[in-house]
Amino acid sequence: MADTVSKGIIVEFDFAAMDGATLLYEVTKNFLSALDNIPFDERIEAQHLAGGNYQGGLAEYFAAVKTKKLASKAAKDLSAAFVDALNEAVPKAVTPSFRNFVSVAAAKGVKVVISTRAELAKVVEPFAPMIGDNVALYQETSATYGSLKWDAWRRACAMNRLRNFSTLAVTGSGFGVKSALLAGMGSLAVVSPHVAYQDFGGADEVVTELNSAAARAALDILRV
Repeated sequence: MADTVSKGIIVEFDFAAMDGATLLYEVTKNFLSALDNIPFDERIEAQHLAGGNYQGGLAEYFAAVKTKKLASKAAKDLSAAFVDALNEAVPKAVTPSFRNFVSVAAAKGVKVVISTRAELAKVVEPFAPMIGDNVALYQETSATYGSLKWDAWRRACAMNRLRNFSTLAVTGSGFGVKSALLAGMGSLAVVSPHVAYQDFGGADEVVTELNSAAARAALDILRV
């Protein structure tokens, strides 16, 4: 495409700019408890759900605990419950540090795509001052628990006129690092305590917060 932007950054906002991993864990724990008093802890999450498809992970776990609840319906309802939680949490996570991350990258002509599973109409207000030629807000309705698959990264590139080989994935999980590699993209990983056990090998850089320093690291990776 002749009008494709040369270089870009796709930020998995829910898990990289905020601690969506802990939020998802809490939503899932409460959801399963209310559904059928199904136990849930961090070990169960890591074993059955993390990095996998909602429905497949729940089907596997439901078989283990011998509940008669349908995994297909539970997956749909859990995904919706997480979106509801994000609708409330995302606006509060647009911090000055994150704004600095975006402004430093965008000032260099790099397109920054802020990807979220939240409903855009409900979270757009705090992002609005940032949105422009080099900054876009994008909704990703992923069925993957706590991360994105390779095709989601590629889809985000295509929808925002970016090429995968000149776009950096900013992800909040080891699974996201691996899927970015499969998508032909470099990655900057943001590690939070909840996901610190995951394998972040393959990331071009690992940080603990998205701020101006992280933006400069991302620009270095992109050679801008």
